[in-house]
Amino acid sequence: MAAKFSTELLPAREPVRLIDQRGRLTRRRGGEYALPAPEVLLSAYRALVLGRRFDQQATSLVKQGRLAVYPSSHGQEASEVGAVLALSPTDWIFPTYRDSVALVTRGIDPVEVLTLLRGDWHCGYDPMAHRTAPQCTPLATQALHAVGVAYAAKAKGEDTAVLAFLGDGATSEGDFHEALNFAAVFQAPVVFFVQNNQYAISVPLARQTVAPSLAHKGVGYGIPGVGVDGNDVAAVLSVVTHAAERARSGGGPTLVEAHTYRMEAHTNADDASRYRTEEEVTAWRERDPVSRLTTYLRQADLLDDARIAELAEEAERNAADLRERISGQVPPGPDELFAHVYATPTPQLTEQAGLLRAELADLAEES
Repeated sequence: MAAKFSTELLPAREPVRLIDQRGRLTRRRGGEYALPAPEVLLSAYRALVLGRRFDQQATSLVKQGRLAVYPSSHGQEASEVGAVLALSPTDWIFPTYRDSVALVTRGIDPVEVLTLLRGDWHCGYDPMAHRTAPQCTPLATQALHAVGVAYAAKAKGEDTAVLAFLGDGATSEGDFHEALNFAAVFQAPVVFFVQNNQYAISVPLARQTVAPSLAHKGVGYGIPGVGVDGNDVAAVLSVVTHAAERARSGGGPTLVEAHTYRMEAHTNADDASRYRTEEEVTAWRERDPVSRLTTYLRQADLLDDARIAELAEEAERNAADLRERISGQVPPGPDELFAHVYATPTPQLTEQAGLLRAELADLAEES
């Protein structure tokens, strides 16, 4: 028998927000989403500062030709940092290609994070050691893998929650809906975390769905939906902490929609000026997650100039270390394109490898 409809599945009219864009505590605080402790917010601030500098450095590396591609998450750091810091070390993460800051916050070596984006077939890091799946480029396919791991954890009686990062464009994919349905039916301990940055490459949200919000999409599957201000790291921390605890305690899945914005282009191959206005970007720049938390922590006497300078220096040291170590990596050889695709290479794959070798030989002769 189908479960009865409950209004508890519906997201609130306004996204959860604890600190507004001016760095002030909101008036509608309280309830199940409490402001995180000062030490937690200070840890989040450090992660935001280090993550922002990492993102800037990675963007520079791709412009210099030292990365094949880099999808920036500038402007979305609060969503990624807050979601990761809300999890336990035993929890699993299934990231997308845009979640490099989340991986760095998880404690993964930045060079290993960027290995895949250099064009190497290696993931770069050990997924089992970090309980973090490889970054996923196809939209929403990792949502099914996340549900599978969550289902297995539940079957084995493990105290584990799984968080699947998704973009707004991924909610238009069939894999997303299949994952939600399976998770709901089997009450898998998974949190679907959708970073709604307003665009699926160049397609605005209004061209993707007419639902009141993406958080509403959980209702049809019996999954509660929660909207959160994705530029408010305090709110993201509180919402995801609650959802993960609910998952671990047997409450089942939650769909969280983080309202945020991608400040940079989709990737280095994209021209964002063709589909959005500078006025729109400027309006979102005023909601910057780093400056928002900085203002709040200053007003609460939790942050001063000395600590800000100290973290800025740490971020610069990390960026310099990343530049030095990634420059020393040996580029993957062309033959690695065909390695480990099949246990026994197909005739087509063998032919393609031969064509590539012949083309490279011709180029060598010409030079």
